[in-house]
Amino acid sequence: MAEIKKILYATDFSENSKWALTYALSFAQKYDAKLYIVHVIQQPSYPLGMYAEISFDAMDKFNRNISDVTEKEMKNLCEVELKGFKNYESMIINGTPFVEIIRTAKEKEVELIVVGTHGRTGLDYVLFGSTAEKVVRKAFCPVLSVRLPGKEVKNHKK
Repeated sequence: MAEIKKILYATDFSENSKWALTYALSFAQKYDAKLYIVHVIQQPSYPLGMYAEISFDAMDKFNRNISDVTEKEMKNLCEVELKGFKNYESMIINGTPFVEIIRTAKEKEVELIVVGTHGRTGLDYVLFGSTAEKVVRKAFCPVLSVRLPGKEVKNHKK
């Protein structure tokens, strides 16, 4: 088995991703590995012409508010959920989540990526896809995709 010394855990601060953290933390403790905790702030996309209605000051304030809330969430996650684990580095990055997760994993030379999955289906999946699925398909290293217990996709065929 490959040696695991660096793990990247991607979070959106949801219940699903907090469940995935239990796996990332367990692996980090078992292998005495460094844990990189990453949250990616995706810039909102506006329909064509909407910028005419939004001032740059309002967009700047909106972005600062998102950054402030994200920093508080990250601090809380690290203080509460890591349960005293100290071998970690947290990062907040702007960009497209799957792209930044993979880029950061390469940059940090991690051996494992851990992500939570929401199990999207239907139109939501068609429109947005799944960050976890894109990471699994495009990553250079193994990816552990963790689903929250009780969130299984129901089979509608009889």
